Amino acid sequence: MVPNGEDSHKGKSSGEVIQIQLPPHHNFSRQVSLETGFAALNAEANRGKNAAFSPRGAKDRRILSRNGKSLGITTGAVAGADGVRKGDFSMFRTKSTLHKQLSMLPIRKESGFDLQNADGSSAGGGGGESGREESINQSVPAGRYFAALRGPELDEVKDSEDILLPTDQIWPFLLRFPINCFGICLGLGSQTILWQSLSTNPAMSFLHIPPYINTAIWFLALLTLVSVSLTYALKTAFFLEAVRREYFHPVRINFFFAPWISCMFLAIGAPPSLAPARLHPAVWCALFAPVFVLELKIYGQWLSGGKRRLCKLANPSSHLSVVGNFVGAVLAARVGWGEAGKFLWAIGIAHYLCVFVTLYQRLPTSQTLPKELHPVYCMFIATPSAASLAWNAIYGEFDAVARTFYFIALFLYTSLIVRINFFRGFKFSVAWWSYTFPMTTASMAAIKYAEEVPTILSKGLALGLAVISSAIVSSLFISTLLHGFVWCSLFPNDLAIAISRSKHSSSARNIKIAKDTKSASASRSRYDNLRRWAKKSLIPTAIDHHSSGHDSDDKRCTL
Repeated sequence: MVPNGEDSHKGKSSGEVIQIQLPPHHNFSRQVSLETGFAALNAEANRGKNAAFSPRGAKDRRILSRNGKSLGITTGAVAGADGVRKGDFSMFRTKSTLHKQLSMLPIRKESGFDLQNADGSSAGGGGGESGREESINQSVPAGRYFAALRGPELDEVKDSEDILLPTDQIWPFLLRFPINCFGICLGLGSQTILWQSLSTNPAMSFLHIPPYINTAIWFLALLTLVSVSLTYALKTAFFLEAVRREYFHPVRINFFFAPWISCMFLAIGAPPSLAPARLHPAVWCALFAPVFVLELKIYGQWLSGGKRRLCKLANPSSHLSVVGNFVGAVLAARVGWGEAGKFLWAIGIAHYLCVFVTLYQRLPTSQTLPKELHPVYCMFIATPSAASLAWNAIYGEFDAVARTFYFIALFLYTSLIVRINFFRGFKFSVAWWSYTFPMTTASMAAIKYAEEVPTILSKGLALGLAVISSAIVSSLFISTLLHGFVWCSLFPNDLAIAISRSKHSSSARNIKIAKDTKSASASRSRYDNLRRWAKKSLIPTAIDHHSSGHDSDDKRCTL
């Protein structure tokens, strides 16, 4: 812009003088801010609409102050449906939880502009850091797991869902190590009791099973339990948020009982050469106390209702939270506390009836299990079998009550065998170890029944169930070694813990992209209007003082 007449001589000498008549109200004597231009555009665009509210109409323009916030538009990181950056493994680390606590300090809330937000939103706004903190701190709703996941253990993400972590790279090992691995401990631990019964029970004396098999399996189960426990303890130390998500998972929450049930299995099935016939009561107190605390938490949620009520969360894996009572009752009888065993048996049978009826009726409020979840129906066998064994351990005889629960387990076992298609078409997973435990408990109950009713049929049935159980455990053990050390495919990315709190399907993403495109077009149009307005309003003017042959009212502008 040239405000003086220096260039007027240049324009006059070159013969390129353009005369433009400018409206008087568009002459500005100073530079105005960009906000003023937007305010003027908005006032002109909404002149008719604002006329009813403002008598001055389009003349009501405000001169906004120039500051750094208006131009502080930056490009933020790519965020998922929960407002957290995708591919950021630190969101599941334990130090991330500490950082979230520090971010809640009052000094962070005093500032009106959050420097950590890429979009420049305020700290107290609905989005940004506060939304991110609320999204991570809050648990994923129980129904969200059923809606977003599929598979035998709800560990596969549906195609229409989005996750928070990348799928094109291998995650850290601890983040891929699920709590389902304690199912290996359940399978091997129950095998120690089975082979102890095969070697000591009079009904199975014709097999002549040496006791060292029980000892070898016991040491193998102990080594496995220690290894899995240490690994998961490291996961808890470094990826606490991932453990927290597993705790709120409707299937995996039941596996938090598995470490303590496995310990009780090892205490019950300990070889006579390593443990006395009657264990110390402190063993029972130390092993069952965590189970009792978990039961108070979970059973309380079932009783009080809400979002995590039983009819909403019930699935066959819920039997694990009930089986612990019967295993604890067996261990209580082994330490000489018969009354404690009766107490636990009563608690277990009450909640078993609730779980059994809920799963059998499939209430309208509960989620329907997909086809991929059919293998977990083996859990139906575990609870009645454990109930019959606990009754026999408490009262010392396999009477009518124990036989009733054994027959229930036997019928459920048979109903699953005839539906062999339930167990076809599924790839190997470490979660399959959980299905060996119910078959082993049914085998042990059959051995107890054969002891009370020593017939060829009962002994043959007990032997057949024991062979099936041991064969499945052996095949799974070999498959686990091959997938873990040869093919290195035992622990894929654990997608179940990386789902978002809200549905963010591909259709939703397409809608969002369309909205973003429309918004970008509107912003571009608005920018073009602003340029035209600025060019029209802020064009420099100059009066040609050297043109004496023209009238004083004529104004010339040289370009």
